[in-house]
Amino acid sequence: MKKVIIYILSIITFLQQANAQGCVAIKSNGANFMLIHPDETEKTKGGWQFNSSVRYFKSFRHFSGTTENKARQVLGNEVINHQSSLDLSLTRFFNDRWSIMVDVPVLSNSRSSLYEHGGKERHSMHSFGIGDMRVAVYNWLLDPAINHKGNIQVGLGIKLPTGDYNYKDYWYNVGVGGAKELRTVDQSIQLGDGGTGFTTEVNAFYSIHRSLTVYGNFYYLLNPREQNGTRTYREMVSVNLVNEAIMSVPDQYMGRAGLNYTFQHAKGLGLSAGARLEGIPVHDLAGGSGDFRRPGYIWSVEPTVTYAVKKLNFFAAVPFAVKRNRTQSITDKENSIKQGKHVQGDAAFSDYTVNAGFSIRF
Repeated sequence: MKKVIIYILSIITFLQQANAQGCVAIKSNGANFMLIHPDETEKTKGGWQFNSSVRYFKSFRHFSGTTENKARQVLGNEVINHQSSLDLSLTRFFNDRWSIMVDVPVLSNSRSSLYEHGGKERHSMHSFGIGDMRVAVYNWLLDPAINHKGNIQVGLGIKLPTGDYNYKDYWYNVGVGGAKELRTVDQSIQLGDGGTGFTTEVNAFYSIHRSLTVYGNFYYLLNPREQNGTRTYREMVSVNLVNEAIMSVPDQYMGRAGLNYTFQHAKGLGLSAGARLEGIPVHDLAGGSGDFRRPGYIWSVEPTVTYAVKKLNFFAAVPFAVKRNRTQSITDKENSIKQGKHVQGDAAFSDYTVNAGFSIRF
């Protein structure tokens, strides 16, 4: 029974970087759910766990609402983002119910486009560095000593604006005489969002068989700050985009649910399959929601394989997008009123994401 839970929680430990695919710019902030089963912490009445995970995707399919703009790839004017992240987190277990986690993400991004470089030549911009760090405290609500089949964990955390939210690189063919000019990169590849945020998490599992476990996770990042003062230069592209001249600091959310199966005759091996939802809301729970953001969400099917040996856990997962929706933002609605027609921006999404990593307990 314990091994079943350990395998499923190994998956959850690594897969909770709240990261949307592409221009719907959710930043990596290492949301480590259900870090370890309470039965394990009960053995040591404490201890540590180190996690390391990498993530990569390429976004290039443009959606406005749920409709893909396939013409952009035919014309060759699509935006192509390559985004990679390395999350390093350390967790301290105080006892079988309480723990605290510190996460540091390292991000490496590139963005290739035409419209940001005069519209005739394709050029790339890049960003690299530390993202927004996060500290979170976790507690199992039910006594692990008498609740072996299922439990619920809650977490509260703070996200610090340690990532550069005014990262700059060269835009080409935009200066005097078509020269290159150092400007802020697009919101989708900024290293941070510039806001001090607060995270809430709810995680649960229930074993319906010694080999089969149901899991569910929910994560929400509340960002009270409305905008971070970073210029987008969108007002230089069109006079209709003046209200999108400054970057917003949006909330973020993520939810997962599914089943995990542990092979009883293949020690250490586990498989899971579930659904994953992640996105940026149109309206934040607190603070303003104006300025420039690309709200939207992605539904994905998320298969995962894990392998555990002694105190080491390894995983690989590839969530495949099945529905992508770039919703109408507040500034889109403002532009609709000003122009007397429906206005809805687009965003680039990927087909899938590659995740891999390991954890070690000591």
